[in-house]
Parts: sequence; C-alpha cells; structure tokens
Amino acid sequence: MKSSIYGSLLALTILISGCSQPMTEQAKLSDENYQGLSVATFAGGCFWCVENGFEMLPGVKEAVSGYSGGIEKNPTYRKVALGMTGHTEAVQVYYEPEVISYTGLIQALWRMMDPTDSRGQFYDRGRQYRPAIFYHNSEQKRIAEQLRAELDASDRYEDPVTIEIVPFSEFYQAEEKHQDYYKKNPVRYNFYTFNSGRYQFVDDVWGEERYVDYTKYRDRLTDEI
Repeated sequence: MKSSIYGSLLALTILISGCSQPMTEQAKLSDENYQGLSVATFAGGCFWCVENGFEMLPGVKEAVSGYSGGIEKNPTYRKVALGMTGHTEAVQVYYEPEVISYTGLIQALWRMMDPTDSRGQFYDRGRQYRPAIFYHNSEQKRIAEQLRAELDASDRYEDPVTIEIVPFSEFYQAEEKHQDYYKKNPVRYNFYTFNSGRYQFVDDVWGEERYVDYTKYRDRLTDEI
C-alpha cells in the first residue's frame, strides 16, 4: 500500500469519503467538453502518478483517476486499496486523436511504469496495483498487443513484459480528493513518488529516451511491421 513508506502521514491524508461513481465511456463523452475526443483506459500502479503523466501530454484534455477491472460496483478507495474488490487503480484518458494517437499514449505509458510486474508497482504491492491496458474496441486491442510484443522483443527489460491487455467493462471515478492529487498536494505527492522509486526505475530503463515527442507515433497496421 502507498502508506507503507510513510505510514501515519499518508494514512491521515487518505481517508474514506463516500462511494465512487461509475463512469462509462458513453456517459463521460456525453459532456459537451469531451465531444469529439477519444477515450483510453490504463493502469500503471498508483493512479496519482499515471494521471499526472498523461495530463502532461499534448492532445490529452483530461485524465481521470478511478478503478477498473473488478466486479464490485461503486468501490471505495479503502476497499480497493485493501484488495477486496478485484479492481485496480486506473486512469481514463480523454484525448484528441488528431494530435496524439493511441500508440503515442501507450508509448507514454511504457515510460511511466514497469510493464514486467503484474503483482503491483514499485512499493505498492497487490493485484489492486497491477498494470493493465483496458481496450475499448478491437483496434485498441490490436495496437496494444502489437506494442506489447514489440516491447518484449526489444529486450529492454530483464524480465518478460507481462502487462495485461483486457476488455474494458466499466470505470468507477475515484473520490474527488484523488483527482489531480499532484496539484492539490504537491509536497505529499512528490514525497511519495520519490520514495516509491518509480521515476528512478524509468530513468534507469529509458534514459534520454524517456523524453520523446509522443505525438510523432502513429497507429500502424500489423502487416506493415
């Protein structure tokens, strides 16, 4: 759990605050602010970090922290963190496909997390922190599987790339205090991320390749490879 490093400090800042709300693709995109946008859903451990990473990308209009991949309806942060729901912390991304492609989003995801660890991420352990790509249609599935295979074949990691690629079913928006956590609580957020080892790991694996123009990546047909 994220409180494992600084115990009581984080425990005081992460309390139960009501139920999360289900957010389907259709419901979210009905908002006029999201018309014309595409949606993608990813998990890469702590959703604070993944949300921050995606919101830095050109073409991404919104990243929302929440829960996906489980069967319990309206899960709370507390129950998810305790591994009681089958859900993993996830982020739903709303983006302009003419600016950044789905391939570009996944290339960014690789540089936010460890796709070889399906039992958690960094010091957040348990299936509730497992990484995953939740595809919304067959095209997203095809692209995700192709990019996972390419990454695995690159031998960039010592261990096999095992990130799950599974169909999207439903997304439950996390409690409001978890949205834009990196903006609301920058000191605690930076303390958490530094001690988690996430960014040190990414820098070690990717080096200068971490900093690329993600808008240059275009979606490709499998038979072009």
